[in-house]
Formats: sequence, structure tokens, C-alpha cells
Amino acid sequence: MAPDSGGQEKEAQSGHRQPSHPPSLITIEGVLSPSQAFKTPAKFTLGQRLALAIVPRLVWLLLMIVGRTWRFEVLAEEGVTPAFHGFIPGREIYCFWHQCVLPCAYYFRSTGATILISQSFDGELITRTLELFGFHAVRGSSSRSGQQGILGLRRVLDEGTPAIFTADGPRGPIYRAKMGPIKLAQLTGAPIGSFHLQPEKAWVANSWDRFLVPKPFTRIAVSWGQWTMVEEEAANEELEQFRDQLDVALERARDRASEHLSKRPV
Repeated sequence: MAPDSGGQEKEAQSGHRQPSHPPSLITIEGVLSPSQAFKTPAKFTLGQRLALAIVPRLVWLLLMIVGRTWRFEVLAEEGVTPAFHGFIPGREIYCFWHQCVLPCAYYFRSTGATILISQSFDGELITRTLELFGFHAVRGSSSRSGQQGILGLRRVLDEGTPAIFTADGPRGPIYRAKMGPIKLAQLTGAPIGSFHLQPEKAWVANSWDRFLVPKPFTRIAVSWGQWTMVEEEAANEELEQFRDQLDVALERARDRASEHLSKRPV
């Protein structure tokens, strides 16, 4: 696999892995087209409309410039084959913590993947920004309008493309996955992949998710965790156990990334 042409990519460890692929975005009506994604709902104020017109393009431009200075180092748990920039998407579910949205948007750009995004103003802002990076969106959330989002993501998986969740979004608590990906996996039989992108140097926002803004020229660990397989016949109380498994997989990926960055680069 060739390194990412914008931003440097280096394999830190590899294993043998099951299906691998990046994120995507969706809605109950289906996947949003660029023209649909850029319509401004009347519910937004004038100030919000101006923000929607300016902020996504500004974020895209800055990320495309700064992202080219980032150095990605890919690692994975034993038995898991990591996905590199440019891999071909498949019928899987992927989860990551909300705090690493920015490096994920850059690393997995132009994949055509679909991600679940809330119907709030912040969600609209994120949708328009990710659209510029080649993602699609399904509107809803794991905590509100959840059923619509799940149905939209099921349609995406039925078409053979991946679906992505910010597992602890949109409001937290931090590092605790919502039930959305678990229910979608039970409904479709798709496996859940876990990953975390951890910058060595970053600005950390004073927000519920400790949002990460990687600094220029920093190393970023792309850490892949174990797959979570949800049984179709699982009872409701058993679904909580699968959610705990997903939490563990995501936290192990985050811990491995931090441990890797604590070592001096070779």
C-alpha cells in the first residue's frame, strides 16, 4: 500500500485482519447529494447561515494545508490487519471517539463513506464540512431521532458500503459508546471495526469530548482495535455486553496509540 500523498504514512505494525474500510454519512431518505447537503434550512438564523457558508470551506482549506504536514503511523492489535489511506470500502460499521474527528476527516477523505450526524446546527456544520472531504451523511443521532438514522445506515450497508459512528457523540459522555452501532450490527449482521487517531501534539478544546486539533508537523498514530461481532438473536440485556466490548476495543485502540507515541520515532 502506497503512503498517503498528502501527509506521510508509515506502518508501525500489521497483523492479519478481517474486512477493513473507512466511514460514511446517511439519512432516512438516503444518502445526501452535494446539492442537498448545501441547502440552508429556514430554521437557521442569519448568523448561522453565514457560518454554514463560510466555516466548512475554511476548515477544509486549513485541513488540506496543515494535513499535508502530518505524519501518520499505522498500528493494530495482534490478529487485526489495519486499513491504510486509500483502501476500498466494504459492508462494515466503523466507530471512533468524537474527539478525533479532524484527523479522521483528513485521513479517510475521498472514500465516499457515510457517517451518522445529528440534525442540529452543529450537525449541519459538520455535514457540510465532511461533504467537502468526499463523505456522505445520514441525519439523525444515536440519542435522538435514532431510529431514522439507523434505517438510513442500514440502507447504506445494504448497498455494500460502510457506515460510521462517532461512538460517544453527539453529546457524550466521553468514551462511552451509544447503542446505535450495536443495534445496527444486530440488524444487519455487519461487523464493527474500532479505530482511534491520536496526535502526538495537539490543541485540546475545553469541551465535553476534549476535542483534538492536531498541530502542524505532528505524528498521528492510526490505531486499529479488535472487531465487535453482535449476535442477531441477542436479547436486549445482552446488547449492553456488546456495547461494553465496543468500549473496550475503542479504549484499547486509544491506549495503544498513546503508548506508541510515547516511544521515540525510529
